Amino acid sequence: MATLVECVPNFSEGRDKSKVDAIVEAMKIDGVYLLDREMDADHNRCVITLVGERESIQEAAIRGVGKAAELIDLNQHQGAHPRMGAADVVPFIPIEGVTIEDCVTMASDVGEQIWKRYQIPVYLYEAAATSPERTNLENIRRGQFEAIRAEIATNPARKPDFGELRVHPTAGATVVGARKFLIAYNVFLNTPDVDIAKRVAKAVRFSSGGMRFVKGAGFLVRGLAQVSMNLTDFEQTPIHRVFELVKREAARYGVFPVSSEIVGLIPKKALEAAAEWFLQVENFDSSLILENRLSAVMSGKMAVGGLRAGVEPFVEQLAAPTATPGGGSAAAASGAMAAGLATMVASMSRGKKAYLQYERELSDAIGQLAQIREDLKAAIDADAESYNAVMKAYKLAKDAANGDGIIHAALKQATSVPLGVAERAREVASIAEKLKPITNPNMKSDLTTAVALARAAVEGALANVEINLESMKDEAFAAETRKRAEAIKV
Repeated sequence: MATLVECVPNFSEGRDKSKVDAIVEAMKIDGVYLLDREMDADHNRCVITLVGERESIQEAAIRGVGKAAELIDLNQHQGAHPRMGAADVVPFIPIEGVTIEDCVTMASDVGEQIWKRYQIPVYLYEAAATSPERTNLENIRRGQFEAIRAEIATNPARKPDFGELRVHPTAGATVVGARKFLIAYNVFLNTPDVDIAKRVAKAVRFSSGGMRFVKGAGFLVRGLAQVSMNLTDFEQTPIHRVFELVKREAARYGVFPVSSEIVGLIPKKALEAAAEWFLQVENFDSSLILENRLSAVMSGKMAVGGLRAGVEPFVEQLAAPTATPGGGSAAAASGAMAAGLATMVASMSRGKKAYLQYERELSDAIGQLAQIREDLKAAIDADAESYNAVMKAYKLAKDAANGDGIIHAALKQATSVPLGVAERAREVASIAEKLKPITNPNMKSDLTTAVALARAAVEGALANVEINLESMKDEAFAAETRKRAEAIKV
């Protein structure tokens, strides 16, 4: 299966189109595709959305940083948005065939190359952070370019993860990381009073007591007060709830939203959830959307010949006399089915009068299960691919100087995939158990089946973990993995 990674670099230039064109041109390499570009003159910032194969998109990001360093001088830069680098932030987001852990490795590799090629110091953030304080971007960027330039040589907290204790004289420093999909969402208020936007942002963002997975600040943009936000987990804190809270907080000051905007791209799932929320469609499911149903049928995920036609190819692949797909893929599929069943039960109880008191719990469960289901579906192929990679590593190792290293890297990945399956399946079992007392009792058998499938997924995945560890020479890695596996057991 091909790897697919999204990269959304933010550059400190939103006014000179020729410079942005040059940066985009520098990132055009085989295997990388431009999905979107946004320029904002008030923020003086542009956001480029790329998607591509793992190796290609790393090189594209590195070249983009280099071109930005040639064209942007932070000593002359002015804009509403905080910034510390010409290439300010470079996040990697897993899409297909890769995990967040893979993106952490990518971030580290890219950060090292940025320093080596361009002498720009690099800080790692989010999932790639090397310390808890650097998980949040605002902690790293506090004081912006000017403060970092003044303190990097004397303040230990400012020491970069890659590079010497000095900023690039014109390009500053860059932050590279790995994270889940982020929605950049801004709401404009019908007032030029930016203090109101700042108060609303303070009430909404998590760091000052607001909603989880929301970051926010207030700016004056195009003559209006703007509540500028990043939603770091839209499934647990959906965009429609964020908008409603902004609207409610703004009303306290006698103002209201006049419009909102998405910077970059937004997952279809987020808009589907917003449609369900505002339209109050009973028993809504994304499969009710014509385009989704058509896509599923055309891709073979939902066959006209009935349910059997959809599942039969995978079952027959399992029965075939080939090593893959095998037990690891079957475990992931079992976990995904468990998550699907639990979602169905929660969805059919949510919105019903008898369960209105559990509306929040049911919505949270549905959001969590949606992401877990996607992760487990992706793991079906990922497990088979990791096994094939191990077989390939053993062949390559015969003629390679670092043969043991090649085999170890492949075994580590082949162990990480089923370990992740076990962890996610364990979450499904836990959620399904919690749903039993707050959902329709007539659907108890569905939840019982979900729990049984989830437990089977855990057991099967952990068996795959153990068999890979038996060939692992890295005793420290094996011990740590067994410790994690022991904590997962149901």
